[in-house]
Amino acid sequence: MQVSRYRAPRDALCGTVPGTAWRDGEGAIVASVDECRQALRDLAARLDRDAETVREKIDLDRTLACRITDLDTAFHGRLAGGRLVDLADGDDPKAKIALSTSSDDLLALVRGELDVTRAVTSRRVSIKANPFDLMKLRKLL
Repeated sequence: MQVSRYRAPRDALCGTVPGTAWRDGEGAIVASVDECRQALRDLAARLDRDAETVREKIDLDRTLACRITDLDTAFHGRLAGGRLVDLADGDDPKAKIALSTSSDDLLALVRGELDVTRAVTSRRVSIKANPFDLMKLRKLL
């Protein structure tokens, strides 16, 4: 018995983050660079609100690169005192912590719709850092 598989039309918006329509190389609609930039700003604001309580528990001062694989873009900044500071466009190849993910997964992570641990184990997110930094980063997010 042959089973046919349903394939959504290329213009279907199923499972994407609402916003400006950007298409990756395969024609799928993905979140825009501006939406990713805003998501990182939202994360920075959330970390800033929680910095006083986190600073006592987590001593983490590291450079951070966030690479958006489906948009071929990157952002960089610094995690210091429980805050994300100096956020800017562009990659930092020497960053001590490097996070790579798709644009939609970045937005889902920041919104709390995607668990960091599950995302890493399912390879939707890749984090390159030393093991001690990974443990601290997990507590921070």
